[in-house]
Amino acid sequence: MSVDVDDLVARAVVAGERWAATSAADRAAALHAVAAALDAAADDLVPLAQRETHLPEARLRGELTRTTFQLRLLADAAAAGEHLDVRVDLPDPDWPMGAPRPDLRRTAVPLGPVVVFAASNFPFAFSVAGGDTAAALAVGCPVVLKAHEGHPGLSDATAHVVLDALRGAGAPDDLLGLVHDPADARAALTHPDVMAGAFTGSIPAGRALFDLARSRPEPIPFYGELGSLNPVFVTRRAAEARAAEVADGFVGSFTMGSGQFCTKPGVVLVPAGSDLLDRLRAATLPETGPLLNDRVARGHARGRDELAGRDDVEPLAGGDDAPDDQPRPALLLTRAADVLADPAGLLGECFGPTALVATYDDESELVAVARVLEGQLTATVAGEPDDDVAELLTVLTRRAGRLLWNQWPTGVSVTGAQQHGGPYPATTAPGTTSVGTAALARFVRPVAWQGFPQALLPAELREGAGS
Repeated sequence: MSVDVDDLVARAVVAGERWAATSAADRAAALHAVAAALDAAADDLVPLAQRETHLPEARLRGELTRTTFQLRLLADAAAAGEHLDVRVDLPDPDWPMGAPRPDLRRTAVPLGPVVVFAASNFPFAFSVAGGDTAAALAVGCPVVLKAHEGHPGLSDATAHVVLDALRGAGAPDDLLGLVHDPADARAALTHPDVMAGAFTGSIPAGRALFDLARSRPEPIPFYGELGSLNPVFVTRRAAEARAAEVADGFVGSFTMGSGQFCTKPGVVLVPAGSDLLDRLRAATLPETGPLLNDRVARGHARGRDELAGRDDVEPLAGGDDAPDDQPRPALLLTRAADVLADPAGLLGECFGPTALVATYDDESELVAVARVLEGQLTATVAGEPDDDVAELLTVLTRRAGRLLWNQWPTGVSVTGAQQHGGPYPATTAPGTTSVGTAALARFVRPVAWQGFPQALLPAELREGAGS
């Protein structure tokens, strides 16, 4: 169903101006009301989500809890001014640059209307009331939300709960607008009054939208999370000391949620001939549920079959015949030397319950593989405390947004220090995060106030504001 995009954005602009002028405390109170309303609606929303996404009830209830926690956390962080990066320079007639320094005070202001594209694999936490929406609303921006075609009914129902709660809390109407038609979403992204875009999804779709946002007469920031392989590097000593633990952890992580997490570890490097390799070969892979939708199922089958059909790849475990929409987990085997010979062919994301095991003969191959990686959300090292992995870690810091030591990347904690982002193609904006309180900074821009009297300054820049 198409909408009048010009009218939708015009109403968002008016609502956004009122919302930006609302106190941070009142905005936080409104978002707390939204979180409470979503919690209260769980018994209606979760069954609807189950029908549309095939995800199990326990997973969806846990995700809804994460979503409402995230709303409250971001609301409180914004009310505390965490995203403002306030800086105050008092006048200094003897400033060493050779001229007096004026009274200069820096804060941040909301960008304006934001277009958010919902994801398929997190129908609550990365959808209508998800992190992008929560961060934008918390700092004072209205949102135009492109609902994901994988859960349209849930999107409408969630938006209804959110809008009712905002209205009941005294927030302006039209803070959240919903569109379903992809053409409407593209029109909104290119509308001159829209100031930013946010997206979670595939590399081709995200890149197309990024290019659209950047090709406007007035380019705007586009925060896209696109794809990640999330490699795991196992040192020889770790494989010898903890083979069972590492094998079980890897299997549990790559099959979690039927492999449909952006942080799923898609490749693990293990020593050739090790007990770890034998344990992975003999692993009993868990049954997984049906995939999210036909598009995801087709994409997984295509990626798995392309890998399995290569001459330098062979089956290792699982992957028996099963329908594409409910595939059995599969481990495929190759060598690090083959990865280095064709990284583009072997190191692509396969979204779903398939992962690649690459054997190495010498640990120097770990660093070599790290050097040919594209940008990643995460990179994991399974090692022992006195392993010499300094060079590997140095390379991985240039390739990934989050490094893990003897832990697994699935299960992203929503907290202040989280970094859920990375170099392209993991994201289009590696200096930002889509999870955690630092996400607030994506939807504001800095403004400096020079020489103003106290009464005309924003509240956070006045004398005594920080005391």
